[in-house]
Amino acid sequence: MSLSHEIVKAIRQRQKQGVPEHIREKAILHVCDTFAISLASYKGAPVALKSIAGLSIGVTGGTGRVIGSEQRLPPAYAAFSNTALAHALDYDDINDFARIHPTPVTLAAALAAADAQDSRRTDLITSVALGNELLCRLGYAIEPRGTGSDSKWFLSQLFGYLGAAITAGLVLGLDDEKLVHALGLAYMQAAGGKEPGVGTGSKARAIYPAFASMGGVQAAFLAREGVTAPASCLDGKTGLFPNYFGGNLNENQRGVLLDTVTWAFSDTSIKLYPSCRYSHPYIQSALVLRNHISVHEIEQIVIGVNETACMLCQPLEDRCHPKTLQDAKFSIPFMVAFAFIHGSVHLNNLTESALMETQVLELAHRIKIEQTQGDTLGIPLGDIKVITANETKRQVEHILPKTLFSEVKKKFNDCCLYADVAEPEVLWEQLSNDLNFEKIERLPTFNHYNL
Repeated sequence: MSLSHEIVKAIRQRQKQGVPEHIREKAILHVCDTFAISLASYKGAPVALKSIAGLSIGVTGGTGRVIGSEQRLPPAYAAFSNTALAHALDYDDINDFARIHPTPVTLAAALAAADAQDSRRTDLITSVALGNELLCRLGYAIEPRGTGSDSKWFLSQLFGYLGAAITAGLVLGLDDEKLVHALGLAYMQAAGGKEPGVGTGSKARAIYPAFASMGGVQAAFLAREGVTAPASCLDGKTGLFPNYFGGNLNENQRGVLLDTVTWAFSDTSIKLYPSCRYSHPYIQSALVLRNHISVHEIEQIVIGVNETACMLCQPLEDRCHPKTLQDAKFSIPFMVAFAFIHGSVHLNNLTESALMETQVLELAHRIKIEQTQGDTLGIPLGDIKVITANETKRQVEHILPKTLFSEVKKKFNDCCLYADVAEPEVLWEQLSNDLNFEKIERLPTFNHYNL
């Protein structure tokens, strides 16, 4: 049996078992979070709006809704648009161990498929939960440590094609063989080179998962129409794993991928800062140290990193003085300096104007990088040492996956207020109680900006 067939078999088994209540509740929280971030992007992420405008040239009409807008686009284009909105602020959920942002990809795929005529064969939360689980398990299987072959790819994009294809396929009611074909058609489009994140000076990093949701949705619709693809797309001689990772999964890795007992999605976090997840432990340490040391006393800040985190610190001059907001959010030195100066990191202060803040830039240039940690699963420790004329203080923070319900609700309200949405508490109650396609369809449009 091909790996594609085995993946579909495992998904069907989970579907038959039913999504456990705690996973269903978690998926609802993540969908609510993604909606709020998407609304905030209308104000805070012009790159998403420009991307949607560029994608939509010559396109009029379609079945797919764009979150927060009255605009309708063909399904694959709508999926791109919604993922771009969800990811552009770098505020979307992430599984630290899989190194994947799942919900922006799967939610967009589910909505695009659901808006097509005669679809909705699988409910919203089930399809998103199963799609998220596949994405997280794909990441778990290769055990990404940020070195070797996995360091070359945005895994949210590369694996996102597969997750989006399955999510959309479940909503469309594809049978097992057509789901296998959808995986094969998704593989034909698979990409995700990491240079937009490692390199500096561009804005493309803000939208990379959008290509995955677009391609995965297109694959599902092609499969529905009877287009076939090889079942060997993942583990054949020139399949995804040999091509992108240098070899097929071993027996243990296949066991991790095909497990149907535990839920990898349960370890997925809702972010509390609108920046690259790798910066979060360092932000936490900076905020703690700020309570004990005055900024004007700091002579030097030493940041201890691992090999992967070091990529977010080099070249140091560019990282200390980023030219784009996307680069700033992907720079550990800049985010550390920003946290020390501001004492908080949120949508209202981490804006384009922050790129020219003299205090932040001056402090950033007092930062030194030392590689003190090994590459491990998950994200590094937030190891920061602050040196003054009189003392040296060190703080090491560890970020856990769990996010409190109260923190998620506050973030939801903050994003909605940022987006000028009236009565965010009412919207929270509408979305967080028994969320389904019909409820989303009845939501009014919220943005006051033009796409």
